[in-house]
Amino acid sequence: MKRRLSEWFHRQMPRREELTDHRMIGPLARRQELWRFTRRSVPRGVAIGLLVGIFALIPGVQIVGAALMCVPFRGNIPLAAGMTFLTNPATTPLLVAAALYVGNALGFHADIASFRALYQTHAGVAEWVRWMLSDAAPALVLGLFVIAVVSGAIGYLASSFLWRELVARKRKRRLAKALEPVPEITYGPAE
Repeated sequence: MKRRLSEWFHRQMPRREELTDHRMIGPLARRQELWRFTRRSVPRGVAIGLLVGIFALIPGVQIVGAALMCVPFRGNIPLAAGMTFLTNPATTPLLVAAALYVGNALGFHADIASFRALYQTHAGVAEWVRWMLSDAAPALVLGLFVIAVVSGAIGYLASSFLWRELVARKRKRRLAKALEPVPEITYGPAE
């Protein structure tokens, strides 16, 4: 199952030539360290993806922002772009509620009841913008920032630990395979 899924992903992903020939992506595609999975680029990509994905909350901006932030920090662009998908329409209300809670705990005041009312009545964009421009904005922005920074730090540490574990396990398997005794070839009796 894992092999079939991996093969499917490889068929769906664009080839390096397609990326380098693209007018907008070409300069980034030529920098190979941004696309390789290394012990340093993987945790950086995860942290940047979580940071931008949680703080930006605007779907198109998240991926572009994560890719652009990966350039100076030499993070893995595919992982950063993938981590931005953790904030989606299902998780955004929970994230906003948590950000309001954190913002309120840090001294700002935002009414969570009005947030719930807007969410339950499926309010339009104008009502949401009006609510955001009220007292809720500082609490929401500060709460999102704190959650994004903490999530990015946890993501960095967790992915770094998991990367080291995977590499250690792979090395252990290779070493065990190298130390296996080679079966002796026995020939029949000489006639």
